[in-house]
Amino acid sequence: MIVKVKTNTNIALVKYWGKKNSKLKTPLNNSISMTLDKLFTITSAEVIDSKKDEVFFNNIQKEDDKSKKIVDFIDIFRNNFDKKDKKIRIITENNFPTASGLASSASGFSALSVAVANVLNLNLTDKELSIYSRLGSGSACRSIFGGFVEWNKGEVEDGSDSYATQIKDENYWDLNMIVCIVDDIKKDKSSTDGMKETVETCPFYPAWLETIEKDLQEVRNGILEKDLEKVGQTMEHNCLKMHSTMFTTKPSIIYWKPKTLEIIHKVRELRNEGLNCYFTIDAGANVKILCQKNDSNKIMNFIDNILPKDKIIVCSAGSGYNFI
Repeated sequence: MIVKVKTNTNIALVKYWGKKNSKLKTPLNNSISMTLDKLFTITSAEVIDSKKDEVFFNNIQKEDDKSKKIVDFIDIFRNNFDKKDKKIRIITENNFPTASGLASSASGFSALSVAVANVLNLNLTDKELSIYSRLGSGSACRSIFGGFVEWNKGEVEDGSDSYATQIKDENYWDLNMIVCIVDDIKKDKSSTDGMKETVETCPFYPAWLETIEKDLQEVRNGILEKDLEKVGQTMEHNCLKMHSTMFTTKPSIIYWKPKTLEIIHKVRELRNEGLNCYFTIDAGANVKILCQKNDSNKIMNFIDNILPKDKIIVCSAGSGYNFI
């Protein structure tokens, strides 16, 4: 039996930056995201008669050292559910650049957790799938669900209450997120390393945690009220706060490129001219612009002057995982 799963990535409107427990990947703060419909991972899993797992990524087989992260993740399921004798072939591919600030690990590990759980006939709930996805990549717990999603940081030491829940589904609100791919090269510093260094060395990191609850409440309320201005302004400020902690980490972490700043200034200019649009940036150089669907073409016409058309992807809110 082959299980084939498609999951979408998600982009945080309120970011998480910093882990409470690096092994369990529990965060120091809650986060809220929007699942996107155009950026996804497709993963298939099949139990095979072999002495070891097989891992193929974007049609290339990864050998032991390159496949270790995926095999270690599969081992969590095998060890917890007494399936140690089961070896699995994983075939996975993204339709967008990996490790460049577009949350490829979110769609990747959520797809992997659903595929592995189902090929091993584990009958896990969505809550359980969210918890297991988190163990692969924190933000992957949010991609189990579509639409607007909140990841609860949890309180207990074993991480059993750190999982995502859906605020509203993908059909709730006619928003677009325009993904502007400034740089599709693998970034020099991973998010995991960046978070660790920020928590340990940034003098302003405590202020990040002190102000996060207000951001979360504003964005929750903005979603429930369908208030784009409230969501957008808070999202933008939250993003700038997160990157400010990176700028003031030792050594400093600066993911932005010249075109990152160019798009930031263009979004602000368009807003001053009456277009209701807002930017956010994850741990990378790529910019995402949140707007009403009927404003997307106008915004695209301006971004076209900064980036090639094939580096701009207009997304709507996407669904959670699907079997294909």
